[in-house]
Parts: sequence; C-alpha cells; structure tokens
Amino acid sequence: MSARSGELELAVLGLLHESPMHGYELRKRLNALLGTFRAFSYGTLYPCLKELLRAGLIIEESGPVPPGRRSRIVYKLTAEGKERLQELLAHAGPSAWDDEGFGVHFALFGQTRPDVRMRILEGRRSRLEERLESFRAGLSRTRERLDAYTLELQRHGLESVEHEVRWLNELIGRERAKSQSQDRSEQDKGY
Repeated sequence: MSARSGELELAVLGLLHESPMHGYELRKRLNALLGTFRAFSYGTLYPCLKELLRAGLIIEESGPVPPGRRSRIVYKLTAEGKERLQELLAHAGPSAWDDEGFGVHFALFGQTRPDVRMRILEGRRSRLEERLESFRAGLSRTRERLDAYTLELQRHGLESVEHEVRWLNELIGRERAKSQSQDRSEQDKGY
C-alpha cells in the first residue's frame, strides 16, 4: 500500500469512527480535514472504500432517502475497522512524521494516545531539524551562484521550516506539561 493510500485509509477510518457518512459527505470532511491542497477525488476515495469493504473494515447501509431522490449508501465502521484504526493510530514510525502522513495523524490526535502523539511530534521535529541543517548547508554552498529570486525562494523555505520547528516545540512543551499535570493529579488521588 502506498503512503498516500495508507494516509487515506487512516483518514477515512478516523472520520467514520466519529459517525457513519455517505461518500459525498466523507469527501467533504476529508477535504476539510486535510485542506484543499491535499484534496482527494472520488476516483481516489471510492477505490479506497471498496478495499475497506472487501477487508471487512466498513459496511454499507442504505441511508434515509429524501422524496424524489435515489438512496444513498452510508459507510459505517465495523468492529474490525475500529481495531484497524487503533493499530494505525498507534503507529508512530517515520511515515507518521513525514510530509505525507503527519497531517492526517495530527488531525486525528484527539483519538491518539498521548505517548504516541509525543513520539510523532518529536519524530516530526527531528525530521525537520535534519531538513534545516541540509537547507542551511546547501544555501551556504550555493548562495553566490543563485539569482535574487532563487535565493529568496530558498530563504522562504528555510523560514517555513524554522516556523514549523518552533510550532512543534510549543506543542511538545504543552504535551509534556499536560502529561506532568495528569501524573501529579493521579499521584494526589493515590493511583
């Protein structure tokens, strides 16, 4: 399975965990979840839904039919689908912090265990810090050979990655503070 189809599987299962949906509604929610720049077409969504049906992770049900309209198929998560979603949410390896997978995992952090969230955030930060080092090294070697516009584009890319690293540092700090607060609360209760 490609990274993009794995990302789509996670997103679909995560959204169907919230509530059953028909294809059009699911596509709208996917596009809202992932943003318009990572939009999924029906040509991508429906093959994914068929594969999830074949695997027994979702089922089809007929939805309510407004007068004069044809019936809509509503997709619903099965018990196996819920288990698969938990497996995917627990995955905190490189695909979860790469550019393709991070956005979906982050969008589903509300359903993700705190320890997994931390591993994903720290992995993403580490990946971006490596990218920053590479950016800086490349820029220092080629600065004198670049025209003003290419240099400006390089600077913009560098600033974007630096901004995301700062954002991740803030998120990691909040996650750690929240975890420490919960630990203290449990100690106070005598757990």
